[in-house]
Amino acid sequence: MRIILDESIRKRKGKLGVNKIVFITGADRGLGFALVKDFLDRGYSVCAGQFMAEWKELDALKKIYKENLFLVPLDVSDLDSINQAYELVSGKVEKIDILINNAGISGSAGDIMCLENVERGLRIFQTNCLGPLAVVNTFLPLMLKEDAYKRLCFITSEAGSISVCHREDGFIYPMSKSGLNMTVKLLFEQLRGKGFTFRLYNPGWMKSYMSGKKSTVGKIEPEESSKVAINYFVNDLIHEDVLKVYDNNRMVWPF
Repeated sequence: MRIILDESIRKRKGKLGVNKIVFITGADRGLGFALVKDFLDRGYSVCAGQFMAEWKELDALKKIYKENLFLVPLDVSDLDSINQAYELVSGKVEKIDILINNAGISGSAGDIMCLENVERGLRIFQTNCLGPLAVVNTFLPLMLKEDAYKRLCFITSEAGSISVCHREDGFIYPMSKSGLNMTVKLLFEQLRGKGFTFRLYNPGWMKSYMSGKKSTVGKIEPEESSKVAINYFVNDLIHEDVLKVYDNNRMVWPF
């Protein structure tokens, strides 16, 4: 059961100001690109993880925002790529205030009756679950700086909620998002004492690019979900010691 978020728990004075640095993975298109644009419009500096150099929307945005947007080649499923991205970013900025693990892919390896493509399943799990863990681990030194805001954000999904799961096939994607939720819980327990705050966001049924091309089905556009997400990411909550999943309707989802 989802629980309506009580707006009184949100601190209006907790909003981040300008001149803060945000790093967003999977920033080429969809929700990631919408977040990049929204943060830039609000005056933040953004390091954008660029997976597809051939997709030119980030390059066009760079011409507008110039020094406030730094494009970073990044494949979160590849440790060498993550390490190279860290070297580029650490040479450009002294800290990261908000890290948004947005990169993700959908798809299936089939079901128990027909495991179609286990190799693809491993890639989905590597991208959606282990990739964010590796990104946090690698970029942690930039977030441990004394003046960094220390906020870790993750894009999850209703598919990752074990208690409300209704799917009968497509094993790997829901498994990868459940794994991500557990990853965030473990990071929460380990890093909260060091001043980190956490955001788990379910963006809703978007017309996204997760399957490789823009979906023609869905209830909302990525730009709509981004407007909700950015407010959730940059505002403080009264109860930062409790980890919850909020969706684009500001409702709580069970893990």
